Amino acid sequence: MHRFVKRVFRNQRGITGIETAIILIAFVIVASVFAYVALSAGLFSTQKAKEAIHSGLQEAESTIEVKGNIYGRMENSILTEVYFTLATTTGGGMIDFTDTSSANASNKVIISYSDIYQIIPTVNWTMERLNTDTTDNILDKNELFMITVDLTCVSENVSDEWKPGPYHKFQLEVKPPVGAVLVLERTVPARVDQIVNLY
Repeated sequence: MHRFVKRVFRNQRGITGIETAIILIAFVIVASVFAYVALSAGLFSTQKAKEAIHSGLQEAESTIEVKGNIYGRMENSILTEVYFTLATTTGGGMIDFTDTSSANASNKVIISYSDIYQIIPTVNWTMERLNTDTTDNILDKNELFMITVDLTCVSENVSDEWKPGPYHKFQLEVKPPVGAVLVLERTVPARVDQIVNLY
């Protein structure tokens, strides 16, 4: 009997080794799956962080600034046009200033008007190149564009107190497709001529 039991257990030794190997392989497979998931999540979050940094740099690089004074044209003591000169900031990128005067062109840059009485999401404007040899509408480094904003729509069908006259405070927002919004807040002076310096 003792020999018979010994024989039975002797034959079971290999099976125990195979079971251990199977369990070990299962643990390795599960661990590799978890490692793959962890690495994929890490790579995905790294890619998203890279995209966020890239878009932030793009926003910062494509900003514009005003060069010089901002002037206004007055008709019957009502502000009808605003003139200002724009340039890119140091290290800034290119900005498309295709304006409303171009045939079948859609504005890339939006200019909006607001004051205490009304908000106009988009107003008409035109662009004139000041110091460039190129014929495109792209504001590049070391170029200056003079922008003329038409504000006749502001005074249409509104009461006299809503019209931008002396002491009237208003705000223009220049919104390029990429980059920070340029906010121009100005007040019409008390004494007005045909052309006034808006401060």
